[in-house]
Amino acid sequence: MSKLSNAKIFGGVGAILTLIGGLISEVISLIGVVLIFIAVKYISEETKDNSIFNNYLISFIFRICSIVAAIAIALLIIGGAAFGSILTQKEMNPKEMFGDIAEEILVGVIIGLIVMWIFLIISATYLRKSYDSIAKYTKVDLFKTTGMLYFIGAITVIIIVGLFILLIAIILEIVSYFSLPDELPESAAETIQ
Repeated sequence: MSKLSNAKIFGGVGAILTLIGGLISEVISLIGVVLIFIAVKYISEETKDNSIFNNYLISFIFRICSIVAAIAIALLIIGGAAFGSILTQKEMNPKEMFGDIAEEILVGVIIGLIVMWIFLIISATYLRKSYDSIAKYTKVDLFKTTGMLYFIGAITVIIIVGLFILLIAIILEIVSYFSLPDELPESAAETIQ
């Protein structure tokens, strides 16, 4: 079995697990991500283009950073708001103090979400680069479409429409991996050598 055949199975199953894992369990989703990583590594090795794996890895790192940064910023602002309100407003009644804290918490959450959004856009940019390269070598243009939809979905997630676009991208990702050929097309194999 060639590496592309293995990538087809690992990538397809991994993408399915990532999709259903988001609904059922984070452990299943994590297993899916690992399988996709293996598939991308196999494709990178088969095409002798390390940028495919490197761009996918950078995309994943920015995706993790988006979550960590959003949580950290939100917690810092929420904690600072709560602590600051308690220290500075000794004579304020509880209703006024709660209103001030709630307002500062909302600002913290909004700032955290904006930072998360920016990191997601950067992540989608690198994912798109990786999938564009895979499409170039394997002649499975569905990877290009998938990368583009991930990018558009990341940009528009702020207006909720992006969530639906990302769902479509995930479904196309599954189809893309299962559409991989067992061997590199002749034209792609010639350019590698």
